[in-house]
Amino acid sequence: MSDRYAPFDTLRIERPADSILKITFDKPETFNSLDEEGHRQLTYIWPEIDADESVRTVIVTGAGTAFSAGGDFDMIERIIDDPRTRLQTWKEARDLVYNIINCNKMIISAINGPAVGAGFVVGLLADISIAGKAARIVDGHTRLGVAAGDAACIIWPLLCGMAKAKYLPAHV
Repeated sequence: MSDRYAPFDTLRIERPADSILKITFDKPETFNSLDEEGHRQLTYIWPEIDADESVRTVIVTGAGTAFSAGGDFDMIERIIDDPRTRLQTWKEARDLVYNIINCNKMIISAINGPAVGAGFVVGLLADISIAGKAARIVDGHTRLGVAAGDAACIIWPLLCGMAKAKYLPAHV
């Protein structure tokens, strides 16, 4: 594989077949949680994929029994304690949504367990989302005391209609 994806070393990146790129969240011991660097890399890999003419389809999955548990506990603590970290993470969260939406490649998510936070975003904003029996899709923002965000405000109305989307966040 070319060095094009070398900067994205917190993710396992493979080419299982011509024109297919496979991204695996690869920290099964922490349910594929992301530290700050992993969150940054997941956010900014999408423009690189979009520019890669050798890729037509992207498959995203998780190693082990989880898709991605979202931010790890250390990252969440820094978000809570440090306003700069909080603002940087919120910017990345917004960029993650738009970078996936603006990626002109077919994105398929294979959700094999919990999908929370950034995992929730990638899992549901994919063009095709395949959820296994063990999939648990959770927008954990409200449990952190912040408004349901990232992809929830974009994707829920598209998936289930505006009336039901307005109802769901109050009951997360």
